[in-house]
Amino acid sequence: MKICFFILTLGVAALVGMGAGAPAGNIPYWAFPVNPPGHHRTRGSDVIEHVPGSTGTYTLKQVQNLFGVPDWHPGEHPPMPEIVSHGRRPGVFACGYCHLPTGLGRPENSSIAGLPAAYIVEQIADFRSGARKSAEPRMGPPAGMIRVAKAATDAEVQAAAEYFSALKLKPWIRVVETNTVPKTEVSGNMLVVSKGGGTEPIAGRIIETPENLEREELRDTDSGFIAYVPVGSIERGKTLVTTGGARVVGGRIAPGITIPCETCHGPDLKGLGNVPALAGRSPSYLVRQLYDFQHHTRFGPGAELMKAAVARLSVDDMTAIAAYLASRTP
Repeated sequence: MKICFFILTLGVAALVGMGAGAPAGNIPYWAFPVNPPGHHRTRGSDVIEHVPGSTGTYTLKQVQNLFGVPDWHPGEHPPMPEIVSHGRRPGVFACGYCHLPTGLGRPENSSIAGLPAAYIVEQIADFRSGARKSAEPRMGPPAGMIRVAKAATDAEVQAAAEYFSALKLKPWIRVVETNTVPKTEVSGNMLVVSKGGGTEPIAGRIIETPENLEREELRDTDSGFIAYVPVGSIERGKTLVTTGGARVVGGRIAPGITIPCETCHGPDLKGLGNVPALAGRSPSYLVRQLYDFQHHTRFGPGAELMKAAVARLSVDDMTAIAAYLASRTP
């Protein structure tokens, strides 16, 4: 415990006084996917659709209804409150449409299952006040979240927060280290395998894409995602997460480049009090948030605690941290 505290103290000391400037570099497009101009995903139809393991039936038009959540597996979660299942017209889309009835979310938004209700309420307040934005303003989901947060009532926010906080995050993302990945393109604010096929070097990126695109289009909560990460990133991320990158040099502990995540997020990365759990969550989302903290587009009360932790991180550091966190069991 003393060594851990000493590492934390050195890490903070090394970071304090560096100023608010972030390392130079372009925004990682793969973490902030923006739909191309004129983009349309599969258009709705009246054909009856099915998914494995479900007796439910929906048309694609129904699946694409922002005010009616397709609930293929109702036995996997408690009854949804109205704001989660249907939202409120106009302007307040059903929370369960983007975050899914199970709260597992997708790479373009976030998994919120099991997060503390007070934390969820705080984030909505930050979206409302402007304290939480995206470093990529063209990205649809964060912009949409701001609009919904401003239109929702406090009672609706509280009902949704209590519902999602009571859910359990299950394994949803398969993390695979590799040097080569399928070619992808942006569709529906996420990366999907290119129709033309082919492969390319991973080149320091995280490529998070549906395991089964057809089932993802139908918002099947039993079909998750695969996240390709650079070879060696999980082990490097483990070092940054657990020690901050501190090391022993000449019998002394040299400070790392960040603060160990476990200090605030708990020894198992499953949250501590009102601090959110990180284990098993989308690596694309995690990189996005680290980048947003660093570039001061997230500056609510909780963001203050992240300033020192992100000050010296490169995008490669963020990638490694996210790869490790996503690989952990929720």
